[in-house]
Amino acid sequence: IYLSGNDFLQYWEQDPSTDVALLYLESFGNPRKFARVARRVSRTMPVIAVKSGRSPAGARATASHTGALLAASDVTVEALFRQSGVIRTDTLAQMFDVATLLAKQPVPRGNRVAIVTNAGGPGIVCADACQAAGVQVPEPSAQLAGALAASLPAAASVANPIDMIASASASDYRQIIGTLIASGEFDAILTIFVPPLVTEADDVAAAIADAARTAEGCAVVAVFMTADGPPAQLSDGDVQVPGYQFPEEAAEAVALAARYGLWRERPDGQALRPAAPSVERGAAIISRALAAGADWMAPALVSELLACYGVPQVPTRLAADAEQAVVAAQELGLPVALKAVARGLLHKSDAGGVALGLDTEAAVRVAAQRMRASVTAAGHEFEGYLVQPILDGGVELLVGVVQDQSFGPVLACGAGGTAAEVLGDVSVRITPVTDLDAAEMLRSLKMFPLLEGYRGGPACETAAIEAVLLRVSAMVEAHPEILELDCNPLVALPDGVFVVDARIRVAEALPPVPLPSVGR
Repeated sequence: IYLSGNDFLQYWEQDPSTDVALLYLESFGNPRKFARVARRVSRTMPVIAVKSGRSPAGARATASHTGALLAASDVTVEALFRQSGVIRTDTLAQMFDVATLLAKQPVPRGNRVAIVTNAGGPGIVCADACQAAGVQVPEPSAQLAGALAASLPAAASVANPIDMIASASASDYRQIIGTLIASGEFDAILTIFVPPLVTEADDVAAAIADAARTAEGCAVVAVFMTADGPPAQLSDGDVQVPGYQFPEEAAEAVALAARYGLWRERPDGQALRPAAPSVERGAAIISRALAAGADWMAPALVSELLACYGVPQVPTRLAADAEQAVVAAQELGLPVALKAVARGLLHKSDAGGVALGLDTEAAVRVAAQRMRASVTAAGHEFEGYLVQPILDGGVELLVGVVQDQSFGPVLACGAGGTAAEVLGDVSVRITPVTDLDAAEMLRSLKMFPLLEGYRGGPACETAAIEAVLLRVSAMVEAHPEILELDCNPLVALPDGVFVVDARIRVAEALPPVPLPSVGR
């Protein structure tokens, strides 16, 4: 009998004595089911996982195990965990650091961390580690800072890290932690103790545990930089405070717990459900493409399919020869862009198949003649031209999909244009994506400030970009025949978005791969 991660999660979900689920995974038996189960379980119970096989060497080792039936790129695994609320750790030690926190303390409702220390150096190290891990170390309000200062010597600092200086007593720890909890300004309190000459570690541990008793929705953790490690007094009856030996360990654990807390506070969001007529028309278009025998759909069929799902496209005319291209340019209005259509030509610019800014009829005619010769010389069977108006300004993005054998459609959004691979600025999710997923994908990109109007530039309509992500997600969910989809560039403007170039590869949909009991 083989048991998968899905089996364990479903068992632990029903077990009243299980508070935190820990998984070591080499592979997924049924990844799409794992996504559904983990998302449901994570709403009420933390799920922490170490997934091996990130590196090529690790992947080779994983493939040698009989349990490793399926392989996937790490970026897809990361997307699966992110959407499902699974806390991913890099090491087993980190897994137990986070598990200790979540088993003993409440899940932080946000990512505001207060650092309380009796030594400035470790406090600064901890603050750096917190911010590097993605949590905030904000200054207390003026009212709270005044209350903290009233309880500490003049030499102390209340700016966060709150440095009580070396003379701090156990009662100082109790007082300051209690004040921070009562303020409601922080979601986690990270305490650090470095042994001075007088104050005993055991007394401080007991004081921290006593103060933590009043914490509701605020996690309290402790770092004891002592030879003996965290004292047993951190656990006192109904209160248990997790203890760590170094600030970085505690900071990473708090950051992962806070990220999970933010995910759990977030609503589920809504995925787009396409209307039946759209699905039916889309299926008919794909059937025509399959009947034609080519894996990459003809441009006209690509345009029809995108239109079925309301994906906005720049106006486009098809032309069989240079004279038809001139007529199309007259209809659209100069200047125009001219692009080659040829069987097997995927990256048009690589074969001289793109000409931009053609502002006269003569320029269109000459560019068409040169383009045909260049594409033919590159070994492609020339079929015609696409003629499009020039879009002024805008930000170029890429929206694409790859059908993963085990995970299903994987949606990507990122910086677009001819340098998309070089820039590597991309966000990935497994379909179906929700409106909240789409918003997060966009805002996680490094180039997102460009969409907001960087340095006085015009802001783009981000809601329109999110709508495209939802529509593409719905389309590929409805049509498993779509193996690859590439909208590049998708040009974002202040008044909307337009797909300028798109390609779609299709094949007959295969039946689901039968899985043994390991994949239940």
